[in-house]
Amino acid sequence: MAKRRIVVTGIGLVTPLGYNVKETWQNLIQGKSGISRLTRFDPDKYNTVPDPSFPRIAGEVKDFDLKKWGVDAKTVKRLDLFSQFALAAAIEAVGDSQINLKEENPLEIGISIGSCLGGINTWEKQFKVLLEEGSDRISPFFIPMLMPNSASGATSIYFGLKGPNITNSTACATGMHAIGLAASLIEAGQADLMVCGGTEAPITNLTFAGFNQLRALSKRNNEPEKASRPFDSDRDGFVIAEGSGILVLEELDHALKRNVAIYAELTGFAATGDAYHITDPSPEGPRECMRLALKNAGINLEEVNYINAHGTSTTTGDANETKAIKMLFKEYALKLAVNSIKSMTGHLIGAAGAVGAIATILSIREGIIPPTINLDNPSPECDLDYVPHRARETNVRVAICNSFGFGGTNATLVFKKYNNKEDC
Repeated sequence: MAKRRIVVTGIGLVTPLGYNVKETWQNLIQGKSGISRLTRFDPDKYNTVPDPSFPRIAGEVKDFDLKKWGVDAKTVKRLDLFSQFALAAAIEAVGDSQINLKEENPLEIGISIGSCLGGINTWEKQFKVLLEEGSDRISPFFIPMLMPNSASGATSIYFGLKGPNITNSTACATGMHAIGLAASLIEAGQADLMVCGGTEAPITNLTFAGFNQLRALSKRNNEPEKASRPFDSDRDGFVIAEGSGILVLEELDHALKRNVAIYAELTGFAATGDAYHITDPSPEGPRECMRLALKNAGINLEEVNYINAHGTSTTTGDANETKAIKMLFKEYALKLAVNSIKSMTGHLIGAAGAVGAIATILSIREGIIPPTINLDNPSPECDLDYVPHRARETNVRVAICNSFGFGGTNATLVFKKYNNKEDC
């Protein structure tokens, strides 16, 4: 039986660069940074002595209010911020897909939305309540708000979707794995359409303290917009960011019957593990992930002309990904355009892969690749074409998108320009 083809018919974004796809995309191609001074909490509150080197920058979604998306105040109050981001992005994506849910079988439309840290905002606040006021003051909605699958659940309930309803949590590869899982369900015939992606609201004091102890965060507090600098010699860590990216994936014939616009075709997905170290990456895992994704897509190495890199701005991670690309593509690697939008958005953790996938899709449709900003002094071990400083107009035919996470978990998606002549 022929493999069911999968296309993208809707996209939605909430990021530090904008409340929707249009705003985020325009800021990406203009090379604008969404990184600024931290406003969500006081970074000195739990320090015995104020530490000026403690990270004070983040990619915040400022003044976010889900009620502006038409969601009632009661529902908003019962959702952690990570679920609110997901629902906002899903509302945009579903609307963008022009799907008339009243005419569809709800059992054939599913949800796959992942999160790495889930309701950590709620956890942190409720733990403080426990310590200061006692257990009988804990909110009855604490557990439902905390659960990583509450984003999928809230989205399913909001739209009345009764198909597969799943959630994954695979560190920074979460969003991309969620998309891959959704595609697998469509291929298996368990759904005709999937609302999928990742969401994260990690900007809390506890999260910052934990990542800081790992020496993973940039301390460039005096220059927030220049702090995230993937592949640059002066990179000193990533910048935590928040938001959500949601896609509508659809079986091709289902989309054609609706006569809906198609952004791109999702042709390949792969997931691998490093089996090496919980926080230190290995190039073999990412190399194999890219190789297997292209094999799954039936695409040769030389057909690829763009890679949306994981590119977090960490010393080890950027060098490792560059090495993996060179190991797989060999001399052809020098002909690839490679970029990292995290130079502008910061690192959205579990939502990063989904946001990167949407940027990849838009690059295919619009024929323009966003830049890697702040690449002023390329690191010697990072010697590929990273599209520095300015966006580049080019015909993106086939692109791959990478996400790699703690635990040695890897994900790669392959997108290509949709060609309706192949249907004839």
